Amino acid sequence: MSPIRVLICDDHGVMRKGLRLQLEQHRDFEVVGEAADGRVAVQLAESLRPDVILMDIGMPNLNGIQATSQIAKSNPDVGIVMLSMYSDEEYLLRALHAGALGYLMKETADADLDQAVRAVAQGKSFFSPAIQTALREDYIRQLRQKGITDSYDLLTQREKEVLQLLAEGKVNKEVANVLDCSVNTVATHRMHLMQKLNLHSSAEIVLYAVRKRIIT
Repeated sequence: MSPIRVLICDDHGVMRKGLRLQLEQHRDFEVVGEAADGRVAVQLAESLRPDVILMDIGMPNLNGIQATSQIAKSNPDVGIVMLSMYSDEEYLLRALHAGALGYLMKETADADLDQAVRAVAQGKSFFSPAIQTALREDYIRQLRQKGITDSYDLLTQREKEVLQLLAEGKVNKEVANVLDCSVNTVATHRMHLMQKLNLHSSAEIVLYAVRKRIIT
């Protein structure tokens, strides 16, 4: 089985070295390159075609969000894990919109790195437990402040299944195959669940699923 090829993008040499050392302890990981700024990251992603990219959110010359967006458009199959010091949902939502599959807090990256790389290499999402906890607490606080209740229980069982599969990164056709139904049926379930939960994009579906701990 071929190793998972990883490109490390961070402007701090110490951080890159630490990530490389941790990854190279495992035979199923191969670090194929390093980038210290966003523009170089885009260039190396194109030339090296890695399976997974570890992307610092605060890169010079071209920030990690913009670099991720460019890379995801030219190579949609690559799994991008955002590395960040920020746990608020604004940054996470921007990362998801750009095309990231994972989001790790730098302060706990060593504990979650291996699992994150393996997950996104398989096309799955992965978020630091600290992110999930922060988003969950913030979501509950918002509900209380606005005096509203969570609409999750308004979903039918099939809508909940569709929500999870979409949040895991599957497109409508893939969801239809899993649930053995038509693409049109999935599209209808998707429209209904987004209306019930007041969601407006695929990124918001993922963010909601993280808050609810439907995905990890």
